[in-house]
Amino acid sequence: MPVPQKLETTEIAREIGGLALSCVRAENPMLLIRAATWRNTLRRIGVHVPFFVVHDIGLVLCADEAAAPLGPRERVDTGLQGAAGDPGTLSGQYTELLRDISSCEVVDKARAWRLEDELVAVLLAKLLGQLFDRWPERRLAPIGDNLPMDPDLYANLGPQIGHLFARFDRTAETSFLRFICQQRLHLLTAVEQVDLDTLRLLGLFGGEAGAAGLVDLMDLFQVFSSPEANDVINFSLDILPSVLETKRANCQQTFSVDGYSGLTRRGHLDNLLLSEMAYDDDLFEARYLENELFYYAHEKQREEERRLHYIVVDASASMRGVRQVFARGLALTLTKKLSLRGEDVYLRFFDSRLYDLVRVRNGSVNVPYLLCFRSERGRNYAKVFSQLHLDLLKLQRRERRSAALYIVTHAECHIPVDLVDKLRKSAFVYGVFILPSGEVELDYLTLLHRHQIVDAQTLMNRKERAERALEIIDDAARMTQPPPPPPGTEV
Repeated sequence: MPVPQKLETTEIAREIGGLALSCVRAENPMLLIRAATWRNTLRRIGVHVPFFVVHDIGLVLCADEAAAPLGPRERVDTGLQGAAGDPGTLSGQYTELLRDISSCEVVDKARAWRLEDELVAVLLAKLLGQLFDRWPERRLAPIGDNLPMDPDLYANLGPQIGHLFARFDRTAETSFLRFICQQRLHLLTAVEQVDLDTLRLLGLFGGEAGAAGLVDLMDLFQVFSSPEANDVINFSLDILPSVLETKRANCQQTFSVDGYSGLTRRGHLDNLLLSEMAYDDDLFEARYLENELFYYAHEKQREEERRLHYIVVDASASMRGVRQVFARGLALTLTKKLSLRGEDVYLRFFDSRLYDLVRVRNGSVNVPYLLCFRSERGRNYAKVFSQLHLDLLKLQRRERRSAALYIVTHAECHIPVDLVDKLRKSAFVYGVFILPSGEVELDYLTLLHRHQIVDAQTLMNRKERAERALEIIDDAARMTQPPPPPPGTEV
């Protein structure tokens, strides 16, 4: 049988032919494409393990055995497997290793949370990266090209695997297979050490927490090894479930677009409630003239009444420890609540300067960046908030909407009073001051539209801390929400 044209490239054919050593039998071509995506991502971050290992462990993490059964491939002679399932063979040892990984609690939870491809790839890098570095013959590992994303290629791959396997020297693949079987305990320990809370939080955000670029991938990788990020994650999980049922508010219009949302006394005849046609002509005309007929109303988002939500979080050295945990957990949860409500949110860190503006739109939250951002600068609040004021004005002019500014900081954030006065004239300003060492003595406090103070006693108690955060989030979302239209108002 001829080899498909896309497999004529030597390195691609070599990588795919290595699937003959695979012990997870996935026939669905979309699963193979997912595996190719993981392998390409690992290649970007310098983990060049054989494709069949990425394929097998990745599918164990995200597919149950019904979709991807375990066991050596049938009718493919690799010279390693002997009798099917024989634990004395290298293939049999590898199959047992995969079964042990599959039975871990972490893997069971991971399958239930349906992790995104970027997160699966980062997990694979965490599990296999150290093994790759310790592999004595890693010099044999081929760098390879990116694997293709063509479903037709993988749909017709089965009969070709044995031929592709035989075309190349397989010393590197068999060496790595033997090595990971020898390092079975190390690999299982690495799986058990994956933090379930981190997986759960990233699973809650799903594709929203994805990592598009290499820097984002590194942030996502760092999440699993940062104690500070873990503290923020634990706090966020205490409060996030309470806001996940937030829904976008809709209003009504008479135009025939979108779904029906209710009944109204005004509208077009093509939206007339059919039962109104049962009246005789004279009564129908009288009801029409008196606006007593009922029409179907359609859903409409009130785009023109939605605010821009601009969250700035202090990342200076004064915010280390419990202040940082509370500030970032609060910012993450508030961002999620506002995005679920259909709002546009802008997030930014600051210390002695303003950092990159992160736009949260349609629920897309860069969770790894928020968890792992770290600055090493001092303070310069006059400079920071002067620039913030100018940026906010430019953003409002471009978007033609009012803005709500949330400042999450500590009680020594001394902003010039005249600057705060300018900010409050251009936006609704909401301040959150965390863990003051004494009374909050800020000259501009009375100029803020709204402010909250979180004391030490609240932060030390887990339950009180979560309740206080939710109280602030609900208050901030309520205070900055435009008033609802008068009853019966239509567009």
